[in-house]
Amino acid sequence: MTTTLGLVFDFDDTLAPDSTTLLLEEYGVDTEQFWSERFLPRVECGYDPTVASLTSLLELVRSEETAEVGQITIDDIESVGRRLDEELFAGLPSFFDEINDIVAEYDGITVEHYVVTEGLEQIVQGTTVAEHCEAVYGSRLATDGDGVVTEIERPISFTDKTRYLFEINKGIAPNESRENPYAVNDSVSSRERHIPFENLVYVGNGVTDVPCFSLVTERNGRAFGVAREGDRSPKRRVLDQIGAPRRAGSLSRPAFDAESRLGSLLRLTVEGLCTDRTLDEREAL
Repeated sequence: MTTTLGLVFDFDDTLAPDSTTLLLEEYGVDTEQFWSERFLPRVECGYDPTVASLTSLLELVRSEETAEVGQITIDDIESVGRRLDEELFAGLPSFFDEINDIVAEYDGITVEHYVVTEGLEQIVQGTTVAEHCEAVYGSRLATDGDGVVTEIERPISFTDKTRYLFEINKGIAPNESRENPYAVNDSVSSRERHIPFENLVYVGNGVTDVPCFSLVTERNGRAFGVAREGDRSPKRRVLDQIGAPRRAGSLSRPAFDAESRLGSLLRLTVEGLCTDRTLDEREAL
């Protein structure tokens, strides 16, 4: 019987700088104005923060007065992901192969990597990170018949993220979930679940990850919180103004090379899980 481990990552400010901010910068948008004058008033009026950011983005895309953005396509968004590849945090993307190599030393154990993010899934799909992941779950924009972005297809906010942890846990593929969003509620016995929560490792920056931290740790998985020291970006300043947390659980700098604290901890954690599961299997025999 094969044991599967799962490493699940937030994306923005966890694996790379904020992708929405980079998208705006690519089109010459004043990000200070975007976050403080478009995003913040909507949140203060009761919008969910993810919906507020996506709605504010679409407002720029649709508006004739903002020629610096204009119409954009999914290809345009994915191209921002390719640009973001240059700004992935230290140790990426080779970290994923290095984790795979650690697990490959153990018989009957495999590992899968996932991204679950509030940010745009189409940006992440444009990065090399996606090539190393079993699946990417993120907010999605829909297009019209000409392929131009026109509306929100799927926002992923705080507790929405836990839905996708359950999909990973139960082994529900993204295409199955898109065809039937209620599939996540199907009853699956503990023995049949694809990745038990105790085999999950979650890494996030604490802004939208608190429910995931709670879910994973309460079910005996591992969680690691990260934060960028001195982050005074326009988005971060607005989030501070709203009262968003900077951290949850153990806090490390978002770096994934073997010499960094987080990179070292993740490698040790995966090695420990492999050892524990090997011992469990031998004791069962």
